[in-house]
Amino acid sequence: MLTSSTRVVFLAIAIAGCLHLVGCSIPLPWPDSPLYETPANDPDWVAPSSKEEAIAALAGHYAHYDIVAYDGETANGPLATFIVSYGYTDLVIEDDELVAYDRFCHAEYIANQPFETIFSDAATQAIQPPGAIVDVYEEGGEWKVYRPATPTLNGIDGDPNEPLSMDRNDPLISDDDNDGKPGVTVVVRLFGAIEGEIYIARREIFANEMTLYADGSLRGNVIDDSEQLIIGASLAILDTPNNPPQRRDPGLNPIILIPVSDDVDTCEELMANRDTLFPPEPGF
Repeated sequence: MLTSSTRVVFLAIAIAGCLHLVGCSIPLPWPDSPLYETPANDPDWVAPSSKEEAIAALAGHYAHYDIVAYDGETANGPLATFIVSYGYTDLVIEDDELVAYDRFCHAEYIANQPFETIFSDAATQAIQPPGAIVDVYEEGGEWKVYRPATPTLNGIDGDPNEPLSMDRNDPLISDDDNDGKPGVTVVVRLFGAIEGEIYIARREIFANEMTLYADGSLRGNVIDDSEQLIIGASLAILDTPNNPPQRRDPGLNPIILIPVSDDVDTCEELMANRDTLFPPEPGF
């Protein structure tokens, strides 16, 4: 979970492009929700009968896939955007509590307008949320997991529990992707003709609501309230502040955790097995 993770960073790019350039194609509408179906019921599966049993069943190592949808506006019309994040989640029993540790590997940007953006794996992997004690509870005969938000800074130091600084010259701005530029860098290609960079700082604020299924997977939705600072850009047309809201539709913001062997633990292995682990990425 970037949401985890790199999500809104891309939106400022697309908005800047259509505000200053001509020739945008007609935006496509949001697809129908939900994007993905949940697993079929297994009549032989016996659900945990207590919270203690549920915690024991949930503990494990998971491949992580989540999507966050955002609404935006450009001169060309509504901007609909998916940010798809890949990584690992470990659910660990500590002092009789279940603690979630998220680690991100890679992110993709998908929009209803013609923009290409690249958020490097180095920048994605620099997002390191702290462990979060999750709430495990039974509701309607199903076991639910709620991972609370744990604000996490990317591209800037400081107190993650305070609102993100909006000062471009803040001395706490840091080069978390180690490319020699302030904050973390997003590479932008507009209409195949213009390429530039945007430098950003982020305060990632995401929570997850999930349900345990008979196949051992956890599936649910992401709630994202992240904040973003545009520090600067290599081109003036890209240097525009923006922080559009999440589209609050659970079906457009899914999270899927698939149990995997402890031996599957590198980002290279995760992405090499992406098609066998997860459903296809959404499209317009």
